[in-house]
Amino acid sequence: MKTRVTQSEIAHVAGVHNTTVSLALRNCPSIPEATRKRIHAIAEELGYSPDPVLQALIAYRNGRTPNRRHETLAYVTNWNSRWGWQNVPAHARYHVGAQRRAAQLGFQLEHFWFGEPGMSPRRFGNMLFHRGVSGVILASHRDDCDALLEMEWPRVTAVKIGCFPHAPALNRVSYDRSGAMRMAMRHIRAAGYTRIGVVMPRAWDDCADQAWSAGFLVEQARGPADERVPILWHGAGRFDGAGLEEAEGCPVPLPVLDTWLRRHQPEVVLGASGQVRGQLEALGLVVPRDIAYADLFLDGSETGVAGVRERCERVGEVATELLVTQMHQNLRGLPEGAMETLVEGSWTDGESLPVRGSEIRWTGPRASCTEKRLTRVA
Repeated sequence: MKTRVTQSEIAHVAGVHNTTVSLALRNCPSIPEATRKRIHAIAEELGYSPDPVLQALIAYRNGRTPNRRHETLAYVTNWNSRWGWQNVPAHARYHVGAQRRAAQLGFQLEHFWFGEPGMSPRRFGNMLFHRGVSGVILASHRDDCDALLEMEWPRVTAVKIGCFPHAPALNRVSYDRSGAMRMAMRHIRAAGYTRIGVVMPRAWDDCADQAWSAGFLVEQARGPADERVPILWHGAGRFDGAGLEEAEGCPVPLPVLDTWLRRHQPEVVLGASGQVRGQLEALGLVVPRDIAYADLFLDGSETGVAGVRERCERVGEVATELLVTQMHQNLRGLPEGAMETLVEGSWTDGESLPVRGSEIRWTGPRASCTEKRLTRVA
């Protein structure tokens, strides 16, 4: 049986000490990059692979040993203001999850705002370096900023939360918005509905790099063309920090919603309670008697509402876990091929979306918001 290749054999072939091989295979920056690459190439040629039992033991010991240094991780935002991102629930929850997981792993998470007056990529990179901060999470960035491209990335280990900034290309963690939309569409169809309408601020879709609309359109295309209801967009047409904060507190205008409902006659509305639910009631519609409703942004405080529960805090936790793992492996700089980790939401049934045929059966499409044609099933 072929014996496992050891680090001593690699050291003999490479003409270096065992310690050099160990550090190089862990991508330690104290070993010159050329030497690291040469040792990795020799290890691959010899067929070296780490001992999984030993790796598990090391991981166990690292997990059991407190980090007494309380090393700092940087949580870097580039919003329109220092704390404006906290006015957007999803972004605030990213930070909560990241902070909680950092503490559990023995780190301190400190917020840095890239929009500080006089801040530049070089100044920011030097500040992190002199403070000994080597782990960075990029979160809550505007889509129009690529200044961070000029930072000296080989000095730090970094991951990002969400889509922005598009560059630099770092490993990232995101809430699976497209998957959440598709999950909602499939559950709604399974409940017997075909004419599904989505109401959403355009800024929210732009903030998600069009993930919401992509998921909706993919699922909508699976049904007949005459059952397709166009998305009702409202609010600003482009994402920026201020626009997203404004969208949080601005429900869809009543005349716009009324016209859309009359024209397209959806059987169920999919959106956010703060944007839609109260407006439906203001138009005299009772959920689910007159129209069914499902929410894309459940937070656990709702009663009787069907929809998708976001797991934004888990996004922050996973981003921190990924960052710390990369730090342990001394993976600094930009990855050769950036990867994305998606965190799924979960579906919750509710009275706002009754199964058709059990409680409510529609006998035909409504002609308008005030002409309701439905039959109560005993």
